[in-house]
Amino acid sequence: MKNAFTIDVEDYFQVSAFEGVVDRKQWTDMPSRVEDNTRRLLDLGERHHTKATCFVLGWIAERYPNLVREIDQRGHDVACHGYSHRLIYQQSPAEFAEETRHAKEVIEQLLGRPVRGYRAASYSITKRSLWALDTLIELGFEYDSSVFPVRHDRYGIPDAPRFPHVIEREVGSIVEFPVSTLDLAGFNLPVGGGGYFRIFPYWVSAGAIARLNQREGQPAMFYVHPWEIDPGQPRVHAGRLSRFRHYFHLDKCEGRLDRLLASASFTDVETVLADYRRQHDLPRMRYGSDGVTPIGRSSAGPL
Repeated sequence: MKNAFTIDVEDYFQVSAFEGVVDRKQWTDMPSRVEDNTRRLLDLGERHHTKATCFVLGWIAERYPNLVREIDQRGHDVACHGYSHRLIYQQSPAEFAEETRHAKEVIEQLLGRPVRGYRAASYSITKRSLWALDTLIELGFEYDSSVFPVRHDRYGIPDAPRFPHVIEREVGSIVEFPVSTLDLAGFNLPVGGGGYFRIFPYWVSAGAIARLNQREGQPAMFYVHPWEIDPGQPRVHAGRLSRFRHYFHLDKCEGRLDRLLASASFTDVETVLADYRRQHDLPRMRYGSDGVTPIGRSSAGPL
């Protein structure tokens, strides 16, 4: 079974955990490491014949256009990660629409074709920012990977489906492909990459993906950031929890990724979704402030 391998292309100083200590006005003065780190991830994927979907920050695309073109030329998919890595629920709908439109246009101009996928900064489509789904649909995105079905201090919709589904809104619909979790007696354990991949023992992630594929018959959605394979990055003096989440096991992440890509089959999001929809009618869901409600199944919709 093919699983989705995704890279959130952003620099170490742009993470949400550091936004209280690194002002966006300082970004241009910070030593950047995103180009080399992204290329290392692409090289790693190619050693395992793995294509990725790269959710590129618009700010990065504007300043490193050759990196975006290289990702595309090397056969990987390019999607949108917003523009400035602001949490959606800290923006007004108008601000979010303008930032997202701008980021999408920047990337599309570099590629010469439409961008179909989106992922929010820190998975910040939550119950208080569901309106962002309408904006994504209106801007022409066909799939999203911003809803994390977990409980977390910064993100999460715990009752959201764990696997690909269609979100129906009044303005249209969009396919949602959530980051992977395991259902442990009603508790969703996050196992889809990022800090969880570095903090948990390796066997948790590898075993979870095998269980998803073999027992549940479902593809995994895995993500990583370029800075997560860079133990030599400059240190930011943030709070203790933020430092732990960001820096823990940076020295082990690349080796773990090498093992993971050798142990399971991964490719880009659109390929996984195309295979999945040949075998499944996607659940159709309505998201509201009072919860997530199933409204049927359908093989129709975006993608």
